[in-house]
Amino acid sequence: MRALISVSDKDGVIEFAKELKKLNFEILSTGGTFKLLKENNIEAIEVSDFTQSPELFEGRVKTLHPKIHGAILHKRNDKNHIQQAQDNNILGIDLVCVNLYPFKKTTIMSDDFDEIIENIDIGGPAMIRSAAKNYKDVMVVCDPLDYEHIITTLKTNKNNEQFRLKLMIKAYEHTANYDAYIANYMNERFNDGFGASKFIVGHKVFDTKYGENPHQKGTLYEFDDFFTNNFITLKGEASFNNLTDINAALNLASAFDKAPAVAIVKHANACGFAIKENLLQSYIHALKCDNVSAYGGVVAINGKLDKELALKINEIYIEVIIAANVDEEALEVFKDKKRIKIFTQKTPFLTRAYDKYDFKHIDGGFVYQNSDEISNDEINNAQLKSDRKASEQEFKDLEIALKIATFTKSNNVVYVKDGAMVAIGMGMTSRIDAAKAAINKAKEMGLDLNGCVLASEAFFPFRDSIDEASKIGVKAIIEPGGSIRDDEVIKAANEYGIALYFSGIRHFLH
Repeated sequence: MRALISVSDKDGVIEFAKELKKLNFEILSTGGTFKLLKENNIEAIEVSDFTQSPELFEGRVKTLHPKIHGAILHKRNDKNHIQQAQDNNILGIDLVCVNLYPFKKTTIMSDDFDEIIENIDIGGPAMIRSAAKNYKDVMVVCDPLDYEHIITTLKTNKNNEQFRLKLMIKAYEHTANYDAYIANYMNERFNDGFGASKFIVGHKVFDTKYGENPHQKGTLYEFDDFFTNNFITLKGEASFNNLTDINAALNLASAFDKAPAVAIVKHANACGFAIKENLLQSYIHALKCDNVSAYGGVVAINGKLDKELALKINEIYIEVIIAANVDEEALEVFKDKKRIKIFTQKTPFLTRAYDKYDFKHIDGGFVYQNSDEISNDEINNAQLKSDRKASEQEFKDLEIALKIATFTKSNNVVYVKDGAMVAIGMGMTSRIDAAKAAINKAKEMGLDLNGCVLASEAFFPFRDSIDEASKIGVKAIIEPGGSIRDDEVIKAANEYGIALYFSGIRHFLH
């Protein structure tokens, strides 16, 4: 038996090589890997000695040789292949252990394009693909986390075709991911991220019980280990729909830095939000906005879920809690509640991945764009268009309202008072309908809107929304502006003594 080991990530390779030697593998190696093996007294043959051909062009050509790829690719049960191998003095390589030059790491650490080009692996992917193609005869190993399992499989004589098939699939996933990252990087560098092709690569985290509905399958995939590092299950199992709701709640609750923000979300839209003096009070006031919709919803907590807050949440049925961190005493509160699901990031405050790009599937393809984000500068630099200026508290409420509007389905309007959302209309085909729906819901909940502020994610096309706002005592409004009837909207605001700000940026969310 013969193994070729040539790895960039050398974690665990010494132990792996030692175990292979115990199993009577002859080891071939190259460059830094060969040096490391020799330093650790592991007998190995350098590839250039095996091929009787020197490394060329600063190591760009070393494994690209018939005696390497022939040794990997020839079929062991094909008489013609066997004869050709004998005629050309080609031996067999039965295991290929390769992982690739750190292209991604290089792009993070350096902007030197020549250095980046040199960290595009050629021989590595070629060997992985060769070994994967001939999986019926060859094991291909590209993940250090598989070393122990592979040794156990060899020791227990379970190195069957089905086992090698699984390694083959993983190998092609590995090289596809590698090439996709290179192509995306080149388009990012030279084509503003929008090249002729776009590759979206995710790594499986876990299967959900089903998709949006029981007849659909569902799985969570991640970019760059975000969920692996920032999503810890404390109780229950996240469903497909839970994950989309958690995403909406997390985006909103984490949008205020270290503020004690609590967001309540149902079907990916906010039905409650508040920032008060502490998380308990934030939750209490967030719940007041719409405690009917909050039933069975998702609560995101920008801080610690402690026992006191847990007891309050436990007064109604909340399906999912995502908190930056969670007390053991808080978990104990929910121990007998079978349906509740609790997740944490084990961080002081909630964190997001802040993906640079966003995409949406449409039948036959997908549309792709830069991610929409809202910055504090957008709010702080908003232009005052009315005679009246917002008070300090009103301006703080405008920030909250606009951030909620940004993360809410269009058309929407958001009403905030004293740090808490008091009404919201979302996903409507008409902005005036959204305004009326929000006001009617607030009346049903017995909430006093007088003195609140209003935010809209897009401009008001007519003054009618301002007329409605005046009826319930709105004191300040923030919207993008840009309507051909902006003058009418400004005039209406001045008629009612409402402070009006134009942010200049629309935040449609479809």
